[in-house]
Amino acid sequence: MFNWEGVTEFVAVAETGSFTTAAKRLEISVAQVSRQISALESRLATKLFYRTTRKVTVTEAGQVYYQHCRQVLDGLEEAERTLTNMQRTPRGKLKITAPTTYGENRIAPLLNDFIRLYPDLELDCHFTNQKVDLIDNGYDLAIRLGKLEDSSLMAKRLASRRQYVCASPAYLAANGEPHLLSELEQHNCLRGTLEYWRFQEGGQERNVKVSGNIHFNSGQSLTDAALKGLGIAQLPDYYVKEHINAGTLVEVLTNHQPADEGIWALYPQNRHLSPKVRMLVDFLAEQLD
Repeated sequence: MFNWEGVTEFVAVAETGSFTTAAKRLEISVAQVSRQISALESRLATKLFYRTTRKVTVTEAGQVYYQHCRQVLDGLEEAERTLTNMQRTPRGKLKITAPTTYGENRIAPLLNDFIRLYPDLELDCHFTNQKVDLIDNGYDLAIRLGKLEDSSLMAKRLASRRQYVCASPAYLAANGEPHLLSELEQHNCLRGTLEYWRFQEGGQERNVKVSGNIHFNSGQSLTDAALKGLGIAQLPDYYVKEHINAGTLVEVLTNHQPADEGIWALYPQNRHLSPKVRMLVDFLAEQLD
């Protein structure tokens, strides 16, 4: 029979980095936390923490043990939540963040549809292009676009986006159409937040530094500049696809189109994905796909 003594105390200390904070979380004394951890280390014959007067650090063995313990506790919490929420309508607060333009145009209408289905939910949504800290700011979910950098977050791919390099027919008539990546040097490239554009060449990803006299941190503004013949832009499909279909923008460098990027739902690794958040993630994936 597995001995559970000390496991919840160990996980609490590992996640908070403090015996005192862990005791407050568990609503027990610091001395009890310390006793349980010491007993657990003795039973395992393994040191789980490095302790100083100012800091508590998880050992390498402790990290391995924590991952397994967290999975087990998550499974137990999942079982309890499943039972208690089986017959319940999702309710409570959902705090979400998403990129500004994509959030306003694509995510907000879907969130409103979701709230219409489940009116007992309280929605708190913030649109920003800044990478906010989900844990520190209490977010349940974040929508992110493109390549993911933060490996400490769990991610579910909701959909894909495609990047297009395009210009107006008038611009191409006046300046010619580029057929090689090297020819971008001869064109006015409408720049966004990055100084380079992503391409595929010879089956490999390649970043090409571009330059031009217009710089916006707004996809809509770049789209407007391209439509008015001011240069070439590389923009996601949701900005330019309808203009390409209408012929008001022309796609170029099609042989070098980069691989599709992900549209992601992110949530903290150590925060259980509650049923209401899971339902929202599934709903967004279904609608965005």
